[in-house]
Amino acid sequence: MFTGIITAIGQIQSAQAKGDGLHLVVQVPTGYLDDVVMGDSIAIQGACMTATQFEGNTFSLDISRESLNKTVGLDQPGPVNLEKALRLQDRLGGHLVSGHVDGFGKVAHFSQVANDAYGSWLLRIEAPKELALFLAYKGSIVVNGVSLTVNQTEDTANSCIVNINVIPHTLQNTTLGHLQQGNAVNLEVDLIARYVARMLEAQAKSPAK
Repeated sequence: MFTGIITAIGQIQSAQAKGDGLHLVVQVPTGYLDDVVMGDSIAIQGACMTATQFEGNTFSLDISRESLNKTVGLDQPGPVNLEKALRLQDRLGGHLVSGHVDGFGKVAHFSQVANDAYGSWLLRIEAPKELALFLAYKGSIVVNGVSLTVNQTEDTANSCIVNINVIPHTLQNTTLGHLQQGNAVNLEVDLIARYVARMLEAQAKSPAK
C-alpha cells in the first residue's frame, strides 16, 4: 500500500529487454535506499514494482509485458515519481493507494491559474469513461503516483474530464511539472470508491426481497 505522497524523483537510467518485458535500472537520491531491502515494493509513476537488486544509488527491477501494457512512462529512460511502500506507523498524508494503475488519462489542459496568489496550476485530465463512476468532486485520484484532489468533473460522451488544482510544491517535488498537453498519464481511482461501486453493483443484481 502507498499514500500517493511522492518521496523522491528518480531517473530510469536504462530499460533493457528481458523476455517479453524489461529490466529497469533506476537512479535515486543519495540515502534513499538506506531502509530498503531486496523484495521491497516501490511505486514508480504510480505502479507498484519490486526491487530486485541494489548497487550504489540505483535499484533494479523486472517489469512484465502485462505491466508495460497497463502503464505509461516505464519503458524508457527519464524522470519518475517514487514512493516507498507504506508502513503501519506512517502518517497517511495522501489517501490509500494500491499502486495498481486503473487506466490511462490524457492531459487536456495544463496552465498556471491567472491572478492566483499561490501560483497554482490547473490540470485538466481526460479520463476513460469507465472510470467516471469512481471520480467525484472533492474525491481523490492518483496521477502518475501523486495523490490529488478532484475539483470538478464533467461527463462527456466518451470520457470524464477531471479538473485538478496543483500547487507549486507539488510541481517542484514530482514529475508533474514536466507534463504537457496531450501527454498520457497513469491513473488510479480511490480504493474505497472502487469497493463501494462493487457492493452497489452486487446489491443491484440481488433478487428483490
